Amino acid sequence: MPGPEFPIGPFRLDPAEPRASLIETIAAAPARLAGAVERLPDDRLDQPYRNWTARQIVHHLADSHMHSVIRFKWALTEERPTIKAYDERAWAALADSRDGDVADSLALLAALHARWTTLLRSMTEAQFERTFDHPESGETVRLADALAYYAWHGRHHTAQIEWLAARPA
Repeated sequence: MPGPEFPIGPFRLDPAEPRASLIETIAAAPARLAGAVERLPDDRLDQPYRNWTARQIVHHLADSHMHSVIRFKWALTEERPTIKAYDERAWAALADSRDGDVADSLALLAALHARWTTLLRSMTEAQFERTFDHPESGETVRLADALAYYAWHGRHHTAQIEWLAARPA
C-alpha cells in the first residue's frame, strides 16, 4: 500500500484558526519531523511513500520551507513581488535529495524555522495582509494564507513519515 495521499487531510484554509497556533506549529515542526525520522529505522529512509522516499520527503521540506521564508521576506520588503517557482519533483530527483544525509536537512530546518518563527512573531496584522504573486498558479497569496499552508505542509509530510514508521517493513 503506497500510503494515503493526504494523511492529515487536504489543505483547507480555516480563517478562524488562531495565528499564534499556526506560528507555534511552524516553531514545533522541525522537532516533530526529527521525532518521526527517529522512529523510522535508517534502512527504511529509502522506502517509498507514494512518489518519494522518506529521505526525499525530509529534503523536500527543507527545500520548500527555504523557499517559503524567502517568499515571506520578498513580500515584506517589496510591493506584491512575483516569486520564483521551482520544480519540486526535479529538485527531489537531485543527488542531494535522493542520497543525502537527512541529518543535514533536519539541522537546516531547525535553524530555518527558528529564524522564521522570530520573523513571524514580529509581524503586524498589516504585514500578514501583504501579498506575493505566484507565477504558476496565477494567484495572489496573502502571507496569512501562506502561513496556514506551510503549517499544514510540515504536518502533512511529517505524517507521511509517521505513517511509514508505524508499519512493518
